Amino acid sequence: MADNLVIVESPAKAKTIGKFLGSKYKVVASNGHVRDLPKSQLGVDVEDHFKPKYITLRGRGEVLEKIRREAKNAKKIYLATDPDREGEAISWHLAQILKLDDTSACRIVFNEITASAVKNSIKGARSIDKRLVDAQQARRILDRLVGYKISPILWAKVRKGLSAGRVQSVATRIICDREQEIMDFKPEEYWVITALLLDKKSKSQKTFEARFYGFEGKKADIRDEAAANAVLARAGGSHFVATDVKIGQRTRHAAPPFTTSSLQQEASRKLGFTTKRTMMVAQQLYEGIELTGKGATGLVTYIRTDSVRVATEAQAEARAHIAAQYGEKYVPVKPNVYKGRSNAQDAHEAIRPTSLANMPASIKTSLSNDQYKLYKIIYERFLASQMANALYETNTAMFDANGATFRAQGVRTLFDGFTVIYTEGRDDAQEKEVVLPQIEKGGVFDAQSINSEQKFTQPPPRFTEASLVRTLEEKGIGRPSTYSPTISTIIDRGYIMREKKQLAPTELGFVVTQLMKENFENIVDVAFTANMEEKLDDIEEGSATSEAVLKDFYPPFIHTVEEADARIEKVNIPDEVSDIPCEKCGAMMVYKTGRFGRFLACPNFPDCRNTKPIIERIGVPCPDCGAALIKRKSKRGKVFYGCEKYPDCKFVSWDRPAAGRCPNCGALMVQKMGPKGSYVACTSKECGHVLRNRKENEDAV
Repeated sequence: MADNLVIVESPAKAKTIGKFLGSKYKVVASNGHVRDLPKSQLGVDVEDHFKPKYITLRGRGEVLEKIRREAKNAKKIYLATDPDREGEAISWHLAQILKLDDTSACRIVFNEITASAVKNSIKGARSIDKRLVDAQQARRILDRLVGYKISPILWAKVRKGLSAGRVQSVATRIICDREQEIMDFKPEEYWVITALLLDKKSKSQKTFEARFYGFEGKKADIRDEAAANAVLARAGGSHFVATDVKIGQRTRHAAPPFTTSSLQQEASRKLGFTTKRTMMVAQQLYEGIELTGKGATGLVTYIRTDSVRVATEAQAEARAHIAAQYGEKYVPVKPNVYKGRSNAQDAHEAIRPTSLANMPASIKTSLSNDQYKLYKIIYERFLASQMANALYETNTAMFDANGATFRAQGVRTLFDGFTVIYTEGRDDAQEKEVVLPQIEKGGVFDAQSINSEQKFTQPPPRFTEASLVRTLEEKGIGRPSTYSPTISTIIDRGYIMREKKQLAPTELGFVVTQLMKENFENIVDVAFTANMEEKLDDIEEGSATSEAVLKDFYPPFIHTVEEADARIEKVNIPDEVSDIPCEKCGAMMVYKTGRFGRFLACPNFPDCRNTKPIIERIGVPCPDCGAALIKRKSKRGKVFYGCEKYPDCKFVSWDRPAAGRCPNCGALMVQKMGPKGSYVACTSKECGHVLRNRKENEDAV
């Protein structure tokens, strides 16, 4: 029997840590939270200092019994849950259940699951931080009060199964407000005029672009076709004389290492991952992966952080690695240090590899495809963050063409710096390198062509998961651990739907948001919600108490709830009618939203209880039997593609099949996602043909 018992959250984490501690330590997992507020009632005594009522979670009884047995025989118990509010609360609950003295040195924390970090944490064991526990408990009680007091009103006045929440209601409002901006947007016409100038000095007669800037060197916009034609008439046939040439240099700094939100954003942009998928894979990398020859190994530091801070030891390791792999010129004179957001808690380091010796390529065979992709961008982003700046030459030339001013802009890489390994993804268009010829002031150029193009201003784009996470963070709504569950919740509730990679509100989302705005203004107010997050931070820092924060919030809140309940009238949202008849009664089926997403139901319920899943045919025949292929979801929600004649035909594919067959071998072609976007590839390992031409790619899809 081991002398020491260490309790963590997950079995994977227990396995990794157990490898480091040896036979004198027994490591067991609680499988996350072991106690929570009951689902069947409010669970908060608002009359008795907001005292919560905790019960053992269903399914945790056997886990707790095992932990109690191990605890009876242990001389020392260490609580090693995650190093954040949630983890501190789990440790406190375990201490309560096991009747531990929570002021004793029973709590250990580590930012990475490595041998040195785990062993050092035991040497530095501390008492449970009640301020962190109080902050988590206050958040849980606030969310329970909002959810359990407003949700019944939504059930009664709108539809059963709906919910409201402090963060989810604000996130839904942000998406609805953006959609309203898009609907209200009035496009304005403008014209872009581009001259293709000829460099006569070059042997190949190269051309470069210059765009209309204005008249006589002053900026002017072209708003209609008549004005565009006037510019064409003025500049057409005229020489283009260089009136001003400016050559300069620009430095570009590397992006900081990942925080939780920036990792979610980048994984969305570069890998097409949802926030939920990103956090699930990141958790696996943090808790430990079985590496060939090394066993269970924690590959990245703690994944829930808003800090860009990096440990001195990690910086030193990175600098040595960069010098060895890329050369001394890629190592900055001083280590790069990044400034975090003003409202960052800065409790943990940025997300980084635990060891640069675990290079992505060297451990690829031990990782799943998702694990490899995510680990690779974490590894490369961290390494790039410690590299020298990139240096560019900028070139701007102004030309006069009979009074019309044109401008050409160029940028050329002088030193690639950190970009040799990594560049940050962006939601807008990426800047491209444009090399201008040598242009001297007074130089004369001829236009090979001058063209005008009509354009219209565009409305603000819909949110993607990446841009929504960025907005929530910028506005101080929620914290790193809340972004992923918030987005999942508002999609599951049917308030928001994914359209390709964009988030769009449903009619239900609009109705609920409008009802919340009219009756619970504070709950969906961005500033109010951000201020509440700051109060939770104050509890953690010890400058406020959870009871004081709850007392300030609850009386006006419950008064608003009571008034709203009496005032709000029943809202009827008509069901969206499909073009699919019910095979039992003939009525046209309608779309409904349940726990597992949208489905079809007969409108004559309860007389007719027929329901069916929504079948999405992808327009590609099954390669085995020729029937239609349809889009399906696994029990865990992962999309795959299968034959509509299942179980008679068992063809399935995780990748979306393409319409055409491989031109080389005739095998099935599927869509793949790469660093530069999607492409179409042959499924035959012997062939491996890839369609790289864009038109071929589109034709295949």
